[in-house]
Amino acid sequence: MARISPLMILPPALFAGLAAMFVLGMNRENPDALPSAFAGKPAPTVAVAPLGDLPSFSDADLRDGKVKIVNFWASWCAPCRAEHPNLKALQAEGVTILGVSYKDKPEAALGFLAELGNPYAAIGADASGRMGIDWGLYGVPETFVIDGKGNVVLRFPGPITERVLDSDIRKALKEAAAK
Repeated sequence: MARISPLMILPPALFAGLAAMFVLGMNRENPDALPSAFAGKPAPTVAVAPLGDLPSFSDADLRDGKVKIVNFWASWCAPCRAEHPNLKALQAEGVTILGVSYKDKPEAALGFLAELGNPYAAIGADASGRMGIDWGLYGVPETFVIDGKGNVVLRFPGPITERVLDSDIRKALKEAAAK
């Protein structure tokens, strides 16, 4: 009878292990999700400067008992332009959206809003990017759903598409309202 060498078993065993990792990875709930250290915790400090003569917001606005969205964006950000119609749709549904113009020139940010419309109930500028760092931003656009107590319910990195509206944002808004 022929003896089986351990080296003959190694390739099939490695293949089986890699296949199992692949199957498990494909079955994750959301492979694009980035973890948020703030989910379920109070939103970080708001530190924005006024943007033109538009209404601004503060920490107190995050804790006023109403559900809202905080959206970080910039005029130079192509995905921000792509998500803008979906922010306008949320605004039309009555969702309060607070905007943070991230590392942008005021005249460019104001031009962006003049061109595409302003979905924000209030807006502020984070020219240095300090607030973005405090909020754990990976980049723009990035959106946070905040409950009425000022706690982060959802952090969504990337542009809000119609799919994201239906699968993540509206679900988080309902969850925040139930708290």
